[in-house]
Amino acid sequence: MRRETSPVSFRANVARLPAKGLPVVIEADANQRESLAAIHHLASVERYRAELLVTPWKRNGVKVSGFVEAAITQECVVTLDPITARVREAVDGLFLPEDSKLGRQGFNNPGEIVLDPDGPDSPETFSGDTIDVGALAEEFFGLGIDPYPRKADATVEGPGETDGAPDGPLQQKLRKLTGKS
Repeated sequence: MRRETSPVSFRANVARLPAKGLPVVIEADANQRESLAAIHHLASVERYRAELLVTPWKRNGVKVSGFVEAAITQECVVTLDPITARVREAVDGLFLPEDSKLGRQGFNNPGEIVLDPDGPDSPETFSGDTIDVGALAEEFFGLGIDPYPRKADATVEGPGETDGAPDGPLQQKLRKLTGKS
């Protein structure tokens, strides 16, 4: 799901990281929150904050850790009513320079790759002196969004269960959205 740029893009210079790491805090403004809502198909993003620590890893790699949290509003998949939700996801990523020998060690035997589904993700590669840690935080934000939000009391009425009414609330809202009476 990588795009050219993220609305919360923050390029951290990793050429000379302090041993204790580089702390990064991203607090999205109104325009950034509006863009995040559009990209992730949300009614709105009321708050978005990422707290990250960018540290050296192994010889020339970079580790990004921290969390992203947000307050969002989605539409119920049954009633289309707004639902407020909170997202809080741990952010964890490893990066290696494109020309790193460490990144190629797992692929020495052509045609054979060993993957552990419960193990850590393989490091991603980067070029240059910067990594977009804001885009990484946005990826984890997207993973924390409920893809099928549903109000606790929402029910789907089957045919003939509308108590004599020709349409239930869902059908009325769908007609309104499609412009059909």
